Amino acid sequence: MEYENPIEEARRYVANAEEVIKKANYDPETKSYTDRKYIKTAGDILWKGCLIALDAVLKVRKGKGRPSIEKYKEAAGKRDRKLLQFINIGYDTMHLVMGYDGNLNIKVCDSGFENANTIINHCAKLYPSAKTA
Repeated sequence: MEYENPIEEARRYVANAEEVIKKANYDPETKSYTDRKYIKTAGDILWKGCLIALDAVLKVRKGKGRPSIEKYKEAAGKRDRKLLQFINIGYDTMHLVMGYDGNLNIKVCDSGFENANTIINHCAKLYPSAKTA
């Protein structure tokens, strides 16, 4: 799907994830959240926002089917090694640890948001040149 401004759309996803995670009921005593469902949802939203930004700069959605994480990693490795590192870390944190596992630890969740912003901000730097390429 083409977005008029994919970077802003990706940031909108992060804002939506921030609203969702508020529902996860933070417990300051244990320094963790109490509702795994909202952690999983927030992780999924974060990762999908990152995919919007990544699609804008990597152009991996060619041909049939959905691109795998390997296609994103391969394209990032050719384009920008830092972006590849950000994808590796972000995929693990947002998609696997938050999205699948629903890890309740606040530091893990905060890291997921930080990783999302890092990926999106890095894509924002690369995006103008991707539009003309």
